[in-house]
Amino acid sequence: MSEIIKEPKFENSSWNFELDQINLYAFWKNAFSKEECQSIINIAKDKGLIKGKTESKSDARNSKISWLYPVDGMEWVFRRVTDITLNLNERFFKFDLFGISEGFQFTNYEAPSGKYGKHIDRAINIPVRKLSISIQLTNPEQYEGGELKLYNGEEEGTIMSKEQGTLVIFPSYVLHEVMPVTKGERNSLVTWVTGKQFK
Repeated sequence: MSEIIKEPKFENSSWNFELDQINLYAFWKNAFSKEECQSIINIAKDKGLIKGKTESKSDARNSKISWLYPVDGMEWVFRRVTDITLNLNERFFKFDLFGISEGFQFTNYEAPSGKYGKHIDRAINIPVRKLSISIQLTNPEQYEGGELKLYNGEEEGTIMSKEQGTLVIFPSYVLHEVMPVTKGERNSLVTWVTGKQFK
């Protein structure tokens, strides 16, 4: 007669190798001065703006954009963002990164309905975006609304600083949105830092 051996039962059967150290976001105040922010705005508007598009529903986004690269007189911006990104990544995310492979997207949101609804910055069959960066270019006294909100399961979201020149960085899988601009216009500079596949 064979004996039935029962597996022992444990109250908690998980054993974590290490705790999650990835932050929801990080920021760098005064990444760019007031004059530098205006210079970026001028470069983008001189190059020309087109309507921003999205793969999701057509009313999710209402903005104008311009794609900017080092050859557009933006090499100094790429250099500074690189230095800040490497610093913040080491302290708050520790992702394996390649670099910025898609350029910078200048975005202009105008009242009364400039916005970008809730979304994440990752998708199938695009470069592996690991970190998203948003730089506030416009003095917050010149517009109303337009808050950048990040969501981490909470319903109300976390509002990022609107201080001019502030750089905000967060994992590209974080749900976020730009609330409708109700007065004036908000200008920002965004990009995505790529790396190896998550695994």
